[in-house]
Amino acid sequence: MEKRRLSFWEIWNMSFGFLGIQMGFALQNANASRILQIFGADVDELSWFWIIAPLMGLIVQPIIGHYSDKTWGRFGRRKPYFLTGALLASIGLILMPQADIFIAFLPALWVGAGMLMIMDASFNIAMEPFRALVGDNLRTDQRTLGFSVQTALIGFGAVVGSWLPYALTNWFGVSNRTVEGEVPFNLILSFIIGAVILIISILVTVLSTKEYSPEELASFEDEQAHTDALKKDGEEHKSSLFDIFDDFKKMPVTMRQLSWVQFFSWFGLFGMWVFATPAIAQHMYGLAYTDSSSSLYQDAGDWVGVLFGVYNLVSAFYAFALPYIAKKLGRKRTHATSLIIGGLGLLSIYIMPDKNWLILSMIGVGIAWSSILAMPYAILAGSISPKKMGVYMGIFNFFIVIPQIINALIGGPLVKYAYDNHAIFALMVSGASFLIAAALVYKVKDVDDVVQN
Repeated sequence: MEKRRLSFWEIWNMSFGFLGIQMGFALQNANASRILQIFGADVDELSWFWIIAPLMGLIVQPIIGHYSDKTWGRFGRRKPYFLTGALLASIGLILMPQADIFIAFLPALWVGAGMLMIMDASFNIAMEPFRALVGDNLRTDQRTLGFSVQTALIGFGAVVGSWLPYALTNWFGVSNRTVEGEVPFNLILSFIIGAVILIISILVTVLSTKEYSPEELASFEDEQAHTDALKKDGEEHKSSLFDIFDDFKKMPVTMRQLSWVQFFSWFGLFGMWVFATPAIAQHMYGLAYTDSSSSLYQDAGDWVGVLFGVYNLVSAFYAFALPYIAKKLGRKRTHATSLIIGGLGLLSIYIMPDKNWLILSMIGVGIAWSSILAMPYAILAGSISPKKMGVYMGIFNFFIVIPQIINALIGGPLVKYAYDNHAIFALMVSGASFLIAAALVYKVKDVDDVVQN
C-alpha cells in the first residue's frame, strides 16, 4: 500500500492553520522589541528578552514531537497539540501589549516578557506537529509541494500580521500615538485581531483534515521499508521520553549536515528580528538609540512592520515557484541561491538612500525566508523514518534555536560595545551569516532529490 495522493486544496486545508500561527508570530517578530522598549527595555537588553523564544523552542518542540509520535485518540495524532498551542498563544497575544494593566502586581516589562514566553511556548506546541503532519500525510513526491504550500500560507499570514498595525492607522484611522510607558492602540487592536484569526485558521485544519492511524501508517510501503531498516540495525522504537537523547546521537548524516546550514540561517534571522526596529529608526530616521516614545519612533516601528510584510509577501509567492525551481536546479542549489540573494538584501540596507528603497532589500530577504521555511524540511523528510518524523522534526529545531540563543547572549553586548549602539551593524552580521549558510548547503547530502532537465 501507499499513501493517497492529495489534491492541492487538501494540502492547502491541511496547512491552513499555519496562516494564523504565522500571523501571530509576525505580530510578535515585528513588534515585540518595540513593545519591550516602550515598557522600559534598553536597546542592548532586547536580545536578552528575546532569548525566551529559542529557549521555549529548545525545550518544547522535541518533547511535543516525541509525544505526538506516540499519540492517537479520537481527535487524531497531531491535531490535539496544535489546537492546544493555538488557544494558549491567543491568550499571550491578547495580553502582551496590555501588560501595563498588571502593574499593580509586577512591572509591565516583566509581564510583557512573561507573555512573550507564553506566546513562544504555545507557538512551538502548535508548530512542530504541523510540520510532522506534512510528513505523515504526504507521499515522497508531494513533500516539496506540501512544505511549499505551508510556506506560502506562512507568508500570507505574516503579511497580514506585519502590515496590520500600519493598516489600522493609515487606512482606518486607528491612533498609533502614545505616551511614555503605554502601547499605542493600533498595536493592542492588532494583537487581538491576530488571536481571533489564529483560532479560526487552526479550526479549519482540525475540521477538514484526516490523519492516518498508526495501523495505516504501518501498512505503507515507505513506512515498512524504514521499519525493516531500523530492525536490521537494531534501532526499534522505545517509548521513553529520554530516547530523545538517543535519537539525537543517531540522527541521520543529512540532518547533521543541514544543522550547520540552519545554524547560520537562523543566527541571521534572529539578529534581523531583534534589531530591525532600532536599526532602521537610527539609520533611516536619524533617531537617537535612546528614543522609544516619540511619534517618529512609532512611525519607524510601523514602517518596519510594512517591510516585514514585504518580505513575507515575497516569500508566499516565491514558495509556489520553489517546487518548479527545485526540479530544475535541485533542492540544494535552489536553497543556496536563495540564501545568497537574502544575504545581499540584508547587506544592501546599509547603502539604501531612504526608507522606501528598503523594500528592495526586503524582496531579497523574502526569497531567502521562503527557502529557509521549505527546502531544509523537504531535504530532511526524505532521510528520516516516518515513525520518527515528529521527534526528529523537534530535534531539528535545536539547530534553529541554538543559534538564536547564542545571538541573544552576544547580540546586545555587541551592539553596545562593538557597534557603539549602532544597531544597523547587527543587520550586516545577519547578511554575512546568510552567505555562510549558502556556502554550507553544498556539503549536504540530499538522499531523494529529483532533478528534471
